[in-house]
Amino acid sequence: MSKPWIFVSPSSRGIGHALTAHLLRSTTLPILATARSDLAGVKESLVAASTTSANRKSCEDTASRLHVTYLDVTDESSVRAASEKAAELFPPSSHHLRLAFALPGILHPEKQPRRIDYDAALETFKINTLGPLMLMKWFGELLPRKGTDMSYVKAQARGGDSDTDTSGEPFRVPSHATWLTNSARVGSTGDNRLGGWYSYRASKAGVNSITKTFDLHLRTRSAENAMAVAYHPGTVKTGLSSEFWETVAEDKLFSPEFAVRKMLEVVASRTVLDRGRCWDWKGEEVPP
Repeated sequence: MSKPWIFVSPSSRGIGHALTAHLLRSTTLPILATARSDLAGVKESLVAASTTSANRKSCEDTASRLHVTYLDVTDESSVRAASEKAAELFPPSSHHLRLAFALPGILHPEKQPRRIDYDAALETFKINTLGPLMLMKWFGELLPRKGTDMSYVKAQARGGDSDTDTSGEPFRVPSHATWLTNSARVGSTGDNRLGGWYSYRASKAGVNSITKTFDLHLRTRSAENAMAVAYHPGTVKTGLSSEFWETVAEDKLFSPEFAVRKMLEVVASRTVLDRGRCWDWKGEEVPP
């Protein structure tokens, strides 16, 4: 039986940090997290966010399951090195990547064509579109294949009654592997009713396209053992959206913790029939 593990990139702040801490609390799976700097500090912060200082044993157990490695999605050599580190920690002969969260993102809003800056737009595509594409290239091989034995049913794979999220509900890891790439509703061409945000919209439309293409690859390589989806988390109160907090209704501006709970609800409820598409935090499909 092949043993599962989790990948989150990046995990240093925002949704990635909240997601990694949540998964440390709600599962007993090992996790590979990534950051571009202060790896020790990121690990310490994640362990602290997922445990209580009063429970030293819990802290030690969590720290032993968490691995933080350097990765910069604009530097392919670092993505490759991180994937090689993952293969050392979790040999493909005995392990498989069960949950992968590709979350890199940056936003340079442009309301008019004249506001588009070439270098800023190039950075947007490098991080938002090419970044996830490089993660697919180097980490995709660690997802299960058609012949991978997915019958590992111990608590590490499915969570236990004591493995609960902050709402008190147990998180059940899906029986198939899921690759999730962070997208956005503005990446929908059919749903573009307001215009603006040229490079960000286009970069997220690219995310939806490469996710669909990657899923078609997984259909052949992994069959029903693995699938890929894109995901719109809504407007989350992170540094990415800080410029727009005042323009968003209070009930539509989500905390990272709420966003993570909704994300995992969607992951847990998707089946292989839902593969290759973009889903939002309500579990509704975002049109292409």
